[in-house]
Amino acid sequence: MASVFKRGGKGNRGGSWYVSWFDHTGKRRSKCARTTDKATAERIGAKLETEAAKRREGLIDPQLEGYVREAKRPLAELVTEYKAKLVANGRTERYIAEAVGYVERFAEAEGIETAATFTAERMAHYAAGLSDAGKSARTVQATIGAVKSFTRWLVTCEKLPRDPLAGTRKPNPDANRMRRRRMLLPEEWPLLESATINGPERFGMAGIERALLYRTAIQTGLRANELRSLRRESIVLGATQPYIALEAASAKNRRAARVQIDRSLADLLRDFLASKLPNCEVFQLPHVSNLARMLRRDLTDARKRWIAEAKKDPQEITRRQQSDFLATENHSGHLLDFHSLRHTCGGWLANSGAHPKTVQAVMRHSTITLTMDRYGHLLPGAETDAATQLGEMVSLRQEPEGIEENILRMTGTDAGSAQRQAQQSGRDSTPREDAACNEGEQARDAMKKPKAMAAVTLGDEGQADAAACESAPSWTRTMNLLIKSQLLCQLS
Repeated sequence: MASVFKRGGKGNRGGSWYVSWFDHTGKRRSKCARTTDKATAERIGAKLETEAAKRREGLIDPQLEGYVREAKRPLAELVTEYKAKLVANGRTERYIAEAVGYVERFAEAEGIETAATFTAERMAHYAAGLSDAGKSARTVQATIGAVKSFTRWLVTCEKLPRDPLAGTRKPNPDANRMRRRRMLLPEEWPLLESATINGPERFGMAGIERALLYRTAIQTGLRANELRSLRRESIVLGATQPYIALEAASAKNRRAARVQIDRSLADLLRDFLASKLPNCEVFQLPHVSNLARMLRRDLTDARKRWIAEAKKDPQEITRRQQSDFLATENHSGHLLDFHSLRHTCGGWLANSGAHPKTVQAVMRHSTITLTMDRYGHLLPGAETDAATQLGEMVSLRQEPEGIEENILRMTGTDAGSAQRQAQQSGRDSTPREDAACNEGEQARDAMKKPKAMAAVTLGDEGQADAAACESAPSWTRTMNLLIKSQLLCQLS
């Protein structure tokens, strides 16, 4: 039974009453009843004792009580715990800031203060508001994905009994993509490299360093943050095939990788890194927002030089000025930024005829579906080549010799059949005369047929039966059409 006692004060004056009882596990507990009235404290003790008895009998689920208790906690506390979980998983500061920012902006806009107030209806309302505000489908997708990751964590950590956003679907990011990247054309790269090498220093990087950075990005497909994380010791030049060792903590998919490079790039990197310490950064990259500006300025210089080369031909200058060549934005609205160099890597591989699995391995995509969605349209004439190859495989020219004549004979369209039909139509004979002619032709044909069957492997028993039936060579003891067709062809 629960008991009550008083702490603080003297006698019956002052102090608060406390309740002591045994919980459902048999452990003695006590808590302040927050009252100065003994009768009220006794009623609170009786309630606590009754609840403990119900838990012991299984009438109250302690897990559900835990859900109720966690669902009432302030959202700020849960977000702090979620942030600690992302840090423990090795997520970058930028990723954590973006993920938590999506959740906090959603909660503030929809007035969400606890985990229990997360609903699919509020998520749909917020997503619709983003679309109405002119946000792209990719932004809406990122928002929904971040909030859904948070609610899944709430379920995993037993703070919610179920995921309220489990049925929420993310929109297609290609539905109204506002930023579309273009790849660098193979003809554009030599001009860009030359203009970059001879260009001025930009954002703390010399021209030769920028050109080497662009070349490395195109050949490896590494992202900006992955390139930023490279140290001199990451470039392994002494191996049979030189490669760049990418650590798991620096990769987007958190998986270590070896990105192979060719000898020419390896020689350039060796000369460039000769004076650097092993732990020094390979490239001194500027802030991520300045990477695109840096590349576009180099591209603009290359385009100016390309147009100036035709200064003696006014028509050629006009044509070059109106073209998309070396333009930061083409007529279709596709932009070129630093991430376009990774897109260039995959695009050049696809255009070169590389197998999709090879493109997937180089780009380090998680699925082949992602690779085909990104670069499948760049495979040149794949459908036409497939149709041509299939046509050649089923063409009559690939069949055994004589099949065309056999098909024509079966359909009665060969020259011999046409001649026989003409002769038959020219005859003026009676049915009796025709029958007599047919009997005479059958008799002559029978005289020409051999009296023994050709050698066909049918077994000893079958050969004995065939020898006993020389007077009737067309008889067979099988219903297999394939065997019968072979016998009839040899007897004809």
